[in-house]
Amino acid sequence: MIPTQRVILGAGLAILLIITAASIALDVKSRSDAAWVNHTVQVQKKISDLRVLMRRAESAARGYELYRSPGFNDEFQAVRAQIAPALADLKRDVRDSQDQVALLEGTEPLALRRVEIAAAAMRLRAENDQAGIAALNSKAEGRGLMDTVMGNLDHLSAQEERLLTARSQDSRRTGTVLLGIDVAGAVLILLLVALVMRESQRATVQLQSTLTETTAAKEALEAAVAERTEHLVAAHDELRLSVNVLQSTFRSMAEAVLVIDTEGAVLLSNPAAERILLHRAGMNLRNLRALSDVYHGDGVTPLKADELPSTRVLRGEHFEELEMIVRPHSGNPPRHLMISGRPMLDGQGNISGAVLVYHDATTSRETERQLYQSQKLDAIGKLTGGVAHDFNNMLTVISGNTETLVESLNGQPELQRTARLIDDAAERCAELIQHLLAFARRQPLQPRNVEISAAVADIAKLLRPTLGEQIQIETVLEQGPMTTHIDPSRLTNAVLNMAINARDAMPNGGKLLFEAHRVVLDEAYAQNNPDVRPGPYVMLAVSDTGTGMPAEVQQKAFEPFFTTKEVGKGSGLGLSMVYGFVKQSGGHIKIYSEEGHGTTIKLYLPPGEGTADMAAPIAPQAEGGAETIFVVEDDTLVRNFVTAQLQSLGYKTVAAPDSRAALQLIEAGQPFDLLFTDIVIPGGMSGRELAEEVAKRRPGLKVLYTSGYTDNAIVHHGKLDDGVMLLTKPYRRNQLAEMIRKALNGGVAAS
Repeated sequence: MIPTQRVILGAGLAILLIITAASIALDVKSRSDAAWVNHTVQVQKKISDLRVLMRRAESAARGYELYRSPGFNDEFQAVRAQIAPALADLKRDVRDSQDQVALLEGTEPLALRRVEIAAAAMRLRAENDQAGIAALNSKAEGRGLMDTVMGNLDHLSAQEERLLTARSQDSRRTGTVLLGIDVAGAVLILLLVALVMRESQRATVQLQSTLTETTAAKEALEAAVAERTEHLVAAHDELRLSVNVLQSTFRSMAEAVLVIDTEGAVLLSNPAAERILLHRAGMNLRNLRALSDVYHGDGVTPLKADELPSTRVLRGEHFEELEMIVRPHSGNPPRHLMISGRPMLDGQGNISGAVLVYHDATTSRETERQLYQSQKLDAIGKLTGGVAHDFNNMLTVISGNTETLVESLNGQPELQRTARLIDDAAERCAELIQHLLAFARRQPLQPRNVEISAAVADIAKLLRPTLGEQIQIETVLEQGPMTTHIDPSRLTNAVLNMAINARDAMPNGGKLLFEAHRVVLDEAYAQNNPDVRPGPYVMLAVSDTGTGMPAEVQQKAFEPFFTTKEVGKGSGLGLSMVYGFVKQSGGHIKIYSEEGHGTTIKLYLPPGEGTADMAAPIAPQAEGGAETIFVVEDDTLVRNFVTAQLQSLGYKTVAAPDSRAALQLIEAGQPFDLLFTDIVIPGGMSGRELAEEVAKRRPGLKVLYTSGYTDNAIVHHGKLDDGVMLLTKPYRRNQLAEMIRKALNGGVAAS
């Protein structure tokens, strides 16, 4: 081999070594770039996870403040325990950037302080510390902290996004250069091989040696190229997997996502956008707006053009949970949406588009509405029960004395007629109070197993002459025995009230349909109706072909004194009484109505066990006696009236105004045969507690309770406790006589 060729060969080998070294160095850098890209993606995910944790903590705290549900408290405590570790983990991952570490160290105490404020608010709410709540709210510290924390996380996310872009570009450049070097090395090898082959005849020994060396170098280079190629393929596969995960997550999100440009054209959407927003491929925001009417969260005030989420976000606004109600022109049900918006910025910081996320809160808002309605009815019921108690005390005196007055005026017809008017008015007041107590779920029920088909058939016979010939009555009853555990007299009153309402809704006649079936209300139904317990029920439906009810009337139909009838034609207590009876019986009630097409009211009643119970025989007219009755009543008028009535029946009486005075008389040895006590009395004990205390001193004590309304002292799960006898106020003289005699002859001793 001549010196020139030797020089060329040496230079080629030197270049080959340089290329190999450069290839190895670039391979190391390629691996490093890929690792940094993956690291940046992980940091972005942890920032997103931390933002979600903060939102979940705030949402759980707000839910607890609204409803005081233990479930919200449990969720808050679980999320709270994750926030500090998430902050520490994120801080470790960004330790290569002093600016990001400093930003996180400034954010960490703010985030923890925000969580502590929420925890304090929940604790104060649980303790019902109104002053503490007011003091905490007056600082208005929580929202500012949350905005600062979210702003810092957004800033940190933006920094990581810029790092991800720079590192991805650097990785691609490194791969391109590495591939070019590998190709150049391969070309150089081929040139060297050609040169050696041309000189093979003149220096066989030297050529053989050179070929051996060249072959080894080629194999080493090919191995290096193969290894580098394998690394590039692996990095590409990892990147493709990350992209697939992000795409799958995006497509499986329950929230609708729209990515738009500055002109409102939709650049990207997920399947949820088609389901929630009715978005189709090729539609822009103007097309979407044309499909629906859009309102503020109150559902009444229309959203102006400059208030639309897309308009606001393209102005550069950031917002979370913007409330909006959408009513499609197609007639589909309205949707209650919560919208979050973020503008997108280009490299120069200008707005290049926006991301809008729509959460469908329709179901949760409807559940909140039903829960609010139930709580409102419960609150009205408690107020009604208290008022009824006082009214029944007064009506007991008025009715009893008026009854006596009517009997004593036989020789004075004019005065007797006036007294009867007073007596009739008192009776109507008593019925009104009973309706209120039915709504308030404070009426003492006497449930038994009732064969629903036979009961409905009997009620239908009763209704035919009452409703008139213009109303056609039909029944659809499931075959076979079908019992429900309810108070039969209250059921009859409930069905009569619904039938009368149906008749009034059909002034020109129509059809009244009674249906009874066995049904099962499942977990899905219970989730949409918070007051329902899943399980088997007996469903009794009353349907008419009348005028129907608009939605706003349906929402108020069970409220007492609410009526759409003319003045004097309805008290507004019919459906409220039905509602209270069904709820107190452990059932569920639902209205289905459409204007112009009629109404169906479905009662879901608790099922009975075994066969129907026989109705109790009618007791004979009660007489008086000579025993001693111990009367405990705090109302002076009622106490004087009762003792007078008992004395007129031949009984001896002892009276006390409260539990303390009663115990003093009993401890002094006062003899008596029956304790007749009001349930709600002063003196430190209820009537039930007084009876139990006296029974310790006098085993076998017989007790008769009385009350203007029932509470949990003697009534549980809607019915009287076993062995308890109750005379409800107001009562007539013969009712008093009957119950006193019944308690004396067969009353169960106090436990």
